[in-house]
Amino acid sequence: DDSSSAYDSLDEEDMQESDVMDLEDLGVAMRPLLVGDKQHVPKEMVTPKQAAALKKEGYKLIGTHSAVKLCRWTKHQLRGRGGCYKHSFYGITSYQCMEATPSLACANKCVFCWRHHKNPVGKEWRWKTDDPHFIVAEAVQAHVGMIKEARGIPGVMPQRYQEALTVRHCALSLVGEPIMYPRINELLADLHSRNISSFLVTNGQHPAAIETLIPVTQLYVSVDAPTEQTLIDIDRPLFKDAWDRLRMSLTLLKHKRQRTVARLTVVKGWNFDEIQGYAELIALGHVSLVEVKGVTFCGKSDASNLNMSNSPWHHEVVALTSNLQQELAKMTAAGGPDAPPLYGIACEHKHSCCIVLARVDQFAIDDPVTGKRKWRTWIDFDKFLELSRRHEQDSTFKFDVEDYIADTPDWATFGSEEEGFDPTDRRHRRKGKAPLYTKFDSRGVPTHGWDGTRLAEDEIQRLNQVMDGKIAEMGSALSVVKELGDGAKSVVDPSLMFR
Repeated sequence: DDSSSAYDSLDEEDMQESDVMDLEDLGVAMRPLLVGDKQHVPKEMVTPKQAAALKKEGYKLIGTHSAVKLCRWTKHQLRGRGGCYKHSFYGITSYQCMEATPSLACANKCVFCWRHHKNPVGKEWRWKTDDPHFIVAEAVQAHVGMIKEARGIPGVMPQRYQEALTVRHCALSLVGEPIMYPRINELLADLHSRNISSFLVTNGQHPAAIETLIPVTQLYVSVDAPTEQTLIDIDRPLFKDAWDRLRMSLTLLKHKRQRTVARLTVVKGWNFDEIQGYAELIALGHVSLVEVKGVTFCGKSDASNLNMSNSPWHHEVVALTSNLQQELAKMTAAGGPDAPPLYGIACEHKHSCCIVLARVDQFAIDDPVTGKRKWRTWIDFDKFLELSRRHEQDSTFKFDVEDYIADTPDWATFGSEEEGFDPTDRRHRRKGKAPLYTKFDSRGVPTHGWDGTRLAEDEIQRLNQVMDGKIAEMGSALSVVKELGDGAKSVVDPSLMFR
């Protein structure tokens, strides 16, 4: 069991009790049941105040501890304005994806949590438990209801709207820790029975639950820090042994035969360096994929002390990912029983500031025509559902990552002109939000204007002089992290002054 030590002690005492009860003790034992002793009735997870706060932010609450919410990428792709990174990397249809959670509670209070901690916290399940089939049925109904409400949004494409009424994917990553829900396997099986794929994200604080999971379409463990102290600072975990739990969770991924992901949310000034630490954690799990995503700043709140300077630009995420890939390659070349497999940079989604590393042995083939490496990070969802059903009917039946992969389109691969944006859609920018410059030199000085044409040489020279002045003012050309009084960290980098 991976619950708290105090809770473990209670369980051990309970297990040590004899199954045989003396007659004189029977009346004492039955009294709470007869009088309805409240201490034996599990309470509901969400308080009225928390429920009101969550509803105000657009959550549709399901039962006593679950929720759904319509993702902005669902609305974007309904309007032909592009899909999320999972569409680019793995081939999901964003407008057919339901974002949900069976547990609003979490064991961490991460500084970058974009839910601003309006949800409950806890180390183990101590609440009333809703039926998993009820949760899935109500979640699908609520999601479809939100799709119908979105029909009136200008630009919604009729064919996509009709297809969106059928849910095909479920991202169990909305808020909280879904794996805390004690009947998570039944919930996953229900999703699969409805031909809905599963993307399950966990923060790695419940390794026992990870170990007993049934096959998931794609299983994520969040790797938010490269060292124990950084993990404490950025995740603010409830568990005192959070670092050990994370390492154990990653180690267990090595034994999973389906797709596994180490997900890095990088925050400048907090967890943006110490590449070796990240590589060592990734090596524990031999994960299929490594997602590196820049944190999205969601505004100031009492629960978070992040600011805009903590959000990296895409080119910074690319540089970090490249360094991480090189560090992993060194460990691979060094060999040994714990050496990680070889990874390559497979895909990018610039709009999300996200890059994915993929295992070469699982996802790469040599194109017989060009001789170049071709990536196969997309998912054959129908094949996965077929294989998972066979496993459910016969637990001795096993299947692997390679059994349900599909070709990655060229536009989604790293270095493509589209930068991960599906060319069947059209990029939409809000008025006044188009970038002033589109290309920069190695120092960060602009070289091309908003329309992609090269700037005049005298203008480039002027901008260089402006940057020189900024560097002289700072006394450094490098990024500087300033500690602020409220625990926040501000990052000043002259190379970003024109971004």
